[in-house]
Amino acid sequence: MIDLFFKGGFLMYPIALCSVIGLTILINKAVQYRLLLKEIESQPDEIAKTKPQIMAPILKALQDGCDERELSIVGTRQVREIEKGLSWLGLIATIAPLLGLTGTVTGMIKAFMVIAESSSVNPSMLAGGIWEALITTAAGLLVAIPIHIGHHYLEKQADEIAFVMKEITTSLYMRCKGGV
Repeated sequence: MIDLFFKGGFLMYPIALCSVIGLTILINKAVQYRLLLKEIESQPDEIAKTKPQIMAPILKALQDGCDERELSIVGTRQVREIEKGLSWLGLIATIAPLLGLTGTVTGMIKAFMVIAESSSVNPSMLAGGIWEALITTAAGLLVAIPIHIGHHYLEKQADEIAFVMKEITTSLYMRCKGGV
């Protein structure tokens, strides 16, 4: 396996780095979202008593008597905090296949340079360049596909958290205003 890594050439290093960073962000965000959903799955009254950290600024704004517009700004700020780091996953899912494609190009250039420099070419002379081309393409895709799937899953989780927070905030706001 390590032999394949080295046959892929220098572009395997940034692809491996993308893999490590992407996996770290993916696991970190998955754990964070799981804990957040668990914290805010209670009824609004319970949330007002327990004051989970993610809801604290919104609850404080409600206590201070903020209007809907101000609550919206505070809520948007909290959602942005939740979504922090997701854009890196999107970037990694985009860059990894491009690095693989670049490896394809450099590998094919090496293969064609061998053809140009030699009067008679046998297939083993081209193998190094073709190896590099195929391995970097496969590595880029193997990193990008799971990161892309994880990115979409986490976006759905972040949307769910934002929706639950909005429901709780609306319920508490209506109670403060005496509507419900």
